[in-house]
Amino acid sequence: MKDFPYTESKDTRSGFGAGLQELGKTNPNVVALCADLVGSLKMDAFIKDNPERFFQVGIAEANMMGLAAGLTIGGKIPFTGTFANFSTGRVYDQIRQSIAYSNKNVKICASHAGLTLGEDGATHQILEDVGMMKMLPHMTVINPCDYNQTKAATLAIADYEGPVYLRFGRPVVPNFTPADQEFEIGKGVLLNEGTDVSIFATGHLVWKAILAGKLLADKGINAEIINIHTIKPLDAQLILESARKTRCVVTAEEHQMNGGLGDSIAQLLSREEPLPLEMVAVNDSFGESGTPDQLMEKYQLNEAAIVRAVEKVMARRK
Repeated sequence: MKDFPYTESKDTRSGFGAGLQELGKTNPNVVALCADLVGSLKMDAFIKDNPERFFQVGIAEANMMGLAAGLTIGGKIPFTGTFANFSTGRVYDQIRQSIAYSNKNVKICASHAGLTLGEDGATHQILEDVGMMKMLPHMTVINPCDYNQTKAATLAIADYEGPVYLRFGRPVVPNFTPADQEFEIGKGVLLNEGTDVSIFATGHLVWKAILAGKLLADKGINAEIINIHTIKPLDAQLILESARKTRCVVTAEEHQMNGGLGDSIAQLLSREEPLPLEMVAVNDSFGESGTPDQLMEKYQLNEAAIVRAVEKVMARRK
């Protein structure tokens, strides 16, 4: 099992903030909008450098999406910012009608996704957002794994023409990917070559998959671990190549089983290469209040759950 050293843990939302600040210096068409959560979205540096390119809309998320859509008509590249719950569920109609339908160049940037928002509880957490957004025609869906990858993704989507949903989070997680990485939309990243099982993970669960890979190596199981940072468009070629080699698959994500990464991979395999598959995800449940670690343990979104899923799926392999 390959080693992944790191020197610090950082929150992925700060990676977004760093990327947005850099875009403020390099791309004059980038503008930012926020729904009264500047500090939570780490937009302060961009605002300080570019006050004339920032729009504070207050607690009016639907209005923010309409404003963002309108700004694209004048050639601007709007980055909207609020919690993932309010970036999707609260404004789905506006995204569908004003952004996705007409293929507007809006970047919907969503923090505090999944369960790891923690103590604010189920009303602020969201586990359905990836499914909602990936179903929209024209929408690209990205879920990076650490600070460096989130910064790289933020820079990359500014150069991509079309609507994007960029999902990131609040807790600090190991920052282990290269600072100078090239982020390629729609292309997964092979982290560890293996022969016994394919583990496809996204977001915060990528690091959990790495930890699981080490536990599996101690058991004599050689796991292939792939970071699927782009859920739509899916890297079908990489997924199928790996699955055909190992003949069994585990997916891992901080999302509902329904509608998430596992759902997308299951659809792909059912069409192209039917194989045993297990999903590590939340099983048809809302979240609740608790620390991120408590919630990830209760809802079985950790390395132990991935190991159990691997052992189960390998037993089904023919």
